[in-house]
Amino acid sequence: MIKYCNNLLKYSRLRTYNVNIGGVYLGKDYPIRIQTMTNTSTLDTEKTVEQCMIVADAFSDYIRITAPGIVDAENLQEIRSQFRSRGYTTPLIADIHFNPRAAEIAANTVEKVRINPGNFVDKKFRSGKEFSDEEYKLELIYLEEKFTSLINICKKNKTVLRIGSNHGSLSDRIMSKYGDTIYGMVEAAMEYLRICKKTEFYDVVISMKSSNVRVMVQAYRLLINNMIAEGIMFPIHLGVTEAGEGEDGRIKSAIGIGYLLTDGIGDTIRVSLTEPPENEIPVARAIVDYINNKENHQNISDFGTYPINPFEYKRRNTKSILDIGKNNVPVVIVDLSINSKVTSADLLNIGYNIKDNKYVKSDQCADYVFVRELESDIDLPDTLKLICDSKNFINQVNAYPLFSVSNYFTDSSIKSNELNFLSITNNILDKETLNKLSSEEKLVLVLESDNINYLTDVRSAIFKLINSGIELPIVIKHILKDSNESDFQIKTAIDTGGLFIDGLADGIWTENINIETKISKSTSFSILQASRVRTTKTEYISCPSCGRTLFNLEEATAKIKERTSHLKGLKIAVMGCIVNGPGEMADADYGYVGAGSGKVSLYKSKEVIKRNIDENLALDELINLIKDSGDWVNKDL
Repeated sequence: MIKYCNNLLKYSRLRTYNVNIGGVYLGKDYPIRIQTMTNTSTLDTEKTVEQCMIVADAFSDYIRITAPGIVDAENLQEIRSQFRSRGYTTPLIADIHFNPRAAEIAANTVEKVRINPGNFVDKKFRSGKEFSDEEYKLELIYLEEKFTSLINICKKNKTVLRIGSNHGSLSDRIMSKYGDTIYGMVEAAMEYLRICKKTEFYDVVISMKSSNVRVMVQAYRLLINNMIAEGIMFPIHLGVTEAGEGEDGRIKSAIGIGYLLTDGIGDTIRVSLTEPPENEIPVARAIVDYINNKENHQNISDFGTYPINPFEYKRRNTKSILDIGKNNVPVVIVDLSINSKVTSADLLNIGYNIKDNKYVKSDQCADYVFVRELESDIDLPDTLKLICDSKNFINQVNAYPLFSVSNYFTDSSIKSNELNFLSITNNILDKETLNKLSSEEKLVLVLESDNINYLTDVRSAIFKLINSGIELPIVIKHILKDSNESDFQIKTAIDTGGLFIDGLADGIWTENINIETKISKSTSFSILQASRVRTTKTEYISCPSCGRTLFNLEEATAKIKERTSHLKGLKIAVMGCIVNGPGEMADADYGYVGAGSGKVSLYKSKEVIKRNIDENLALDELINLIKDSGDWVNKDL
């Protein structure tokens, strides 16, 4: 089996090295740590210190501060001095890009320094340059020389390093050999880790960050697989970079960070939101607390052989039953059974709009609804598909029964000729049941679990089905009773999103009697979009802002969303500066990137189209670019 975690059936933290970051230890023997990053100018000492105090009071274990230049790095000493003089001991981290000298200065001052292997010492070359073996080797020699100098300073000062590989900023040299892939991300970091091992420097943390959650998860797995092969195990920093804000930012972060933590991967996390840094802390805390709760979960039955490639996306092979499975996008099912009959208000909540006195499905309209009774006091739209308990089922158009195992195999008189649903759990998927399922045709499995380690239990059940050659579509049903909207979104995303990251499920069914139906439905669609399996709205890749940001990022993001949120399927990147801008926009259709004080450059994919536009004119110019490219549609009134 491909190894990337301790155990795929039991929650178990990866056995990473312990490192001391200013007295706050990190690694296998310590709690999962939480951190954030200031968004003030590092040259504004007072504002930076004040923000450090705010996030420290919000219980951030570490605080990161950008140091884009030598002057910024030098000012870290004054920031640290004033922060300490006010009674705060929270370790400070310098964030460095492009400038080895700034990293060396920072390493003499703060408790930890983050460098990016994509731009620490690698020179910029012409696009598409190919490296000979000799050229590649010479670049590695230069890298080792510059990096060893920094390591020696860190050893002297007991400063920890983070090697932070970003999908959006791989070097030209790495790109020439590996392309824009997880293999390039991992090799970029491993080059540095091999030098750390050679010089016996182990005060190192490692990260693999991307705005694409699927890429992020696969990269971390591959990194650990590589470290195991080379006999090292540095502690892991987790994060989904440029996650955005609001519901989308929280769900995207919860899926990527939560899936890896569920498998015991991760020693510290940062939730990157396009919001004030103190907003990141409670989201990160909610993720960690939910994961910690899984530690003493019930036993999970073994699935046998590990049946997928964890480093590549491939959707599980399934039959196509109506619109579920195979090449169909994953479906969304909502639960309306709390009411006796479907009402007009229900239809609006599940995503129907009223146009010309008719119900019209929106892009985010539930595909199926579970009801108590099939009959209704209103005329239901022809596009509405109903599911009900088999004991209440009447054979009619767009209605389908849900069975339990106890009655599905014993009562065939009430089955639909088109589609049936069977509620099932991992612990009853024994050889006898699997054998019975192998001959079924018009059946969709609804996988449930009451195990506190929901994802691992459901994943084990799916692996059993794969290993048994059963290609029935799978809908995962997730039940919670949280009344807090954010907690519901985070927990549901952690428990279900990873199953779509790995292509294992064909639908999602969320149930929570304490949450409004429209919130439950919206959460399901956001999980599918964040997992890159179904697109129903505009996607925004926006960074969380830092001292490098060259305009008001939160304000700009809000204005861009207001004007473009109806452009279903488009990916728009809003980036504060050039560091990760073009790279993270490799997956975006359009980019809005800070180019100077009050100046913005516009990109189409990775190509810059307009440079140094006045900030006040940039949004209109972005709209014009989208229109000129033929991607604009008018908003429905």
